[in-house]
Amino acid sequence: MEHAPTAARLAEAADAAQQQGSGNLLRIVLIVMFLGCILTAWFLLRGYKRKDD
Repeated sequence: MEHAPTAARLAEAADAAQQQGSGNLLRIVLIVMFLGCILTAWFLLRGYKRKDD
């Protein structure tokens, strides 16, 4: 069993990460954050509506 030098392993890992891109997890996190901000803004701002009773 041969062990690759640390620098070679790091270079391979960096190359693999660069090819993979950001991935689906980052997209999901960003979408959930965006929808959460919209929902929070709606919830907070609906209380400022004038009531004409």
